[in-house]
Amino acid sequence: MGIFNKKFAEMINIVLFGKPGAGKGTQASFLKSQYDLVHISTGDLFRFNIKNKTELGILAKSYLDKGDLVPDRVTINMLENEVDKNLDAKGFIFDGFPRTESQAEALDNFLEGKLMKITATLSLEAEDGILINRLIERGKSSGRVDDQDESKIKNRFEEYNHKTAPLINYYKRQNKFHSINGIGSIKEITERLIQLIDQL
Repeated sequence: MGIFNKKFAEMINIVLFGKPGAGKGTQASFLKSQYDLVHISTGDLFRFNIKNKTELGILAKSYLDKGDLVPDRVTINMLENEVDKNLDAKGFIFDGFPRTESQAEALDNFLEGKLMKITATLSLEAEDGILINRLIERGKSSGRVDDQDESKIKNRFEEYNHKTAPLINYYKRQNKFHSINGIGSIKEITERLIQLIDQL
């Protein structure tokens, strides 16, 4: 195996799952520093590309302005650009992507073309009641309207369950899906994640 291939074989590429309020953003920042990974959040990517009026940002905005969903290809192109900018990284955390099985397949195909692959998908699990309380508390300080209405929160959970179930099965078939107990202190949850990643 060449040095180039060996480097990619040793990369840690993680997909982070979890309902709203599960602590994905918090844990992603800890894992990023622990393993020196690049954190790619699709939400941040969209905001960056639209704000900076990149070609992909203008294209994405044209769909959003019409109230349409942004096609997978546009999102994937943004993601590919971000990976290409960071090929010297020790690995990536994909946050908010993939959200469908077709997106997961597209991500696998893209990474395969770079001699890379997803190492594991980590799902932060917590009971809905606990997550609702977390979000409502967060909404008080953040001012986010969608974090202050329990019925809207429940709708977001339903949408997550509906979209993510096929994805979980996709990664289970590859033996890459891992469920993590998302209850406890931030430190306890981080330690669980690190323990699992170190065993991969």
